[in-house]
Amino acid sequence: MAWVAFGVLVVFLAGAAWIGIRAALAYGHVRAAQAAVTDARSLLDDPASAVSVLSDISHHTAAARVLTSDPVWHVAARLPWLGAQLHAVGALTAALDESVSGALTPLAASVSQLDFADLGPRGGRIDAAPLAGIGPDAHRAAVRLDTALATVSQIDRRALVAPLRDALDEVAQLLTVAQGGADALARAGVLLPGMLGAEGPREYLLLFQNNAEWRSLGGVPGAMALVRVDDGRIELVAQESSPDYPRYREPVMPLGPEIEAVYGANPGRWIQNITQVPDFTIAAALAQEMWAEEHDGLRVDGVVSFDPVALSYLLSATGPITTATGDRLTATTVVDVLLRDSYLRFERPADQDAFFAAAAAAVFTAVTEGDLDPSRLLTALGRAAEERRLLVWSADAAEQAVLNETVLAGRLPRSDAETARFGVYLNDGTGSKMDYYQSAASSVHWRSCELAQTGGATGVAEISVTIQNNAPADAASLPRYITSGGKYGLDPGTVRTVAYLYLPPGFDLVDASVTGDVGFGGGVHDGHRVVSVSVDVVPGATATVTLAAHTRETSAPTLAVVSTPTIDPPPAEEAICQA
Repeated sequence: MAWVAFGVLVVFLAGAAWIGIRAALAYGHVRAAQAAVTDARSLLDDPASAVSVLSDISHHTAAARVLTSDPVWHVAARLPWLGAQLHAVGALTAALDESVSGALTPLAASVSQLDFADLGPRGGRIDAAPLAGIGPDAHRAAVRLDTALATVSQIDRRALVAPLRDALDEVAQLLTVAQGGADALARAGVLLPGMLGAEGPREYLLLFQNNAEWRSLGGVPGAMALVRVDDGRIELVAQESSPDYPRYREPVMPLGPEIEAVYGANPGRWIQNITQVPDFTIAAALAQEMWAEEHDGLRVDGVVSFDPVALSYLLSATGPITTATGDRLTATTVVDVLLRDSYLRFERPADQDAFFAAAAAAVFTAVTEGDLDPSRLLTALGRAAEERRLLVWSADAAEQAVLNETVLAGRLPRSDAETARFGVYLNDGTGSKMDYYQSAASSVHWRSCELAQTGGATGVAEISVTIQNNAPADAASLPRYITSGGKYGLDPGTVRTVAYLYLPPGFDLVDASVTGDVGFGGGVHDGHRVVSVSVDVVPGATATVTLAAHTRETSAPTLAVVSTPTIDPPPAEEAICQA
């Protein structure tokens, strides 16, 4: 009997030693791969070099996968507590190896064949063929990365030690970024040829959103332009401004009972209000209808929207430009010049609109015909899209179906298995341009939560939004066009903001509070509970809205906020249930 016990002990110790040695070796390979990933990030502008680095990463991830997938490891993964750690390590290394060897390395090899100089505009024309060529490889990579991300997300974190939980979160973040990039490449390869007129001319309406007068999607459309594209060649055809459009007696298209219950009919009657509904597919369709109303039924093929902050990103790629008015615009000055200085400089709205049009035309020319670095242009466009400052809608149903899965679509906040997203959408209620002087800060956290076995969470979440009026104490002395001059019964300098807060589907309101309350309202929009609230804020003061909502079903463990793009950086805060 003693010999049997001794034999069991020897086997146990040998197995423990075997697992310990292989775990240490696997850890070394993972750390080496992590260091190589850092190198790969610095080589993104040189895909050919990145292929070599990814090959090195692939060697380490494959070795780590072999070390954590042998029969002894699998048997030990069934043990109490220790088994959970081993299972997580094995699943993590397998997901990493599949991502690097099966997805990123083949995609990098395909991308390395591209000359990035060919991706930028040349002489007013963009050639979409190179991107279309790597589309299939990008799609395969995106699918494999999505599978790997799902594997990591499904690992039960509750019994894991903190360093391993942190490693899972880090890998999940890396895979999310990589999957998003591959998916974006795949969709660009599908969309760009047709949208750039490869199959015939297209006409697009460009909307310039003005962040000095908030609307849910950014700001009022102050200026617009018609652009024609044909086989990649881009031409600016016409420019207009919002005063060119009347107030329509009835909405130009049906809004639906849910939207009208929350926002009324104004989004369909005023072009300045089309961006009040935080869904660009609705705003763009309204813009298409209004354009047709004023242009003999001409229906544009799509709508593209951007704001002055997006222009500043583009100017970081083009360099400074000089407008037809002789003004010099740079990446660091364009927001202040357009949203503050122009209103102080020009008394007549028509002159302000002309200045905006000249600035937009100069940037358009610099982007489409200038000599610029394509990688910097792509970086600028990507940043604008991620911050929801660049939005795109296509009247072609097939193209729009592809766009709908991207940030370019500007849809309502979408929750998934990893993240439950709240929406915070701000609208000026003063008829002013005072929002240049305002800031908005959002925060979200779990008041209480419990992790479910599936990796989801239940509990009570809290979201707060603080509006601050940073206007000078003598704001009443600003031009009437900026303050609205008390048009809505407010003292000049006081700003009324109407906020629409969207809860994720599956969340119910528990309570709400606000400082400086003018009134609550709300409704339901596409499965989201909506709470609306108005606040009046005098110069130097703040107002805070706080909502609490509980989960009526298992939610994602991470909370995040999607909000109106203002002149300030977007909120990046997330809250993870750690219970």
